[in-house]
Amino acid sequence: MERPELTITVQHSPAEAVVSLTGEIDLSTAPRLSTVVSELLSDPPARVVLDMAGVTFCDSQGLGTLVVLSRKAPLAQSCLVPINVADFLLRVLDITGLRPALMIS
Repeated sequence: MERPELTITVQHSPAEAVVSLTGEIDLSTAPRLSTVVSELLSDPPARVVLDMAGVTFCDSQGLGTLVVLSRKAPLAQSCLVPINVADFLLRVLDITGLRPALMIS
């Protein structure tokens, strides 16, 4: 069985970091996403934008990681903002009641 992949690219500007995600956020890839964002929050920009246009799947581990990171950002004096969230993921967030926990644009 082929392992799911998640490609993460980071672009910095003076006011924000944009983290572009392509692929699946799941049990095997969520820790890497957490590491990348946590490293950004060690010297945080005002905003960390998660561009999720390329996300094709997100399991419960991925959802949990997104919620944890959204709570971690304010503690670092930053803000985590997911953008381009796919309809399938918006439905899951609505069903689970987690949508209010994330600042979705």
